Amino acid sequence: MRVTYDREVDAAYIYLIDISPKGVARTVRATSDINLDFDKDGRLIGIELLRESLLPTALLEIAEKPPRGLKDEG
Repeated sequence: MRVTYDREVDAAYIYLIDISPKGVARTVRATSDINLDFDKDGRLIGIELLRESLLPTALLEIAEKPPRGLKDEG
């Protein structure tokens, strides 16, 4: 598992597996602040949190700054 957090847009992403470009086949909006990404086989592969307060402090402390454009390629 890998966690990224972008302070500029207040968004975190939890990678449950390494996601290759074009690896996200479908995104489901779970709530107004949470998106779930699935692969072509329907497996949950990532979770996007659109507010810092949704991420536990322990995960924020280890979160990396995301490379620009990586999530958008998925």
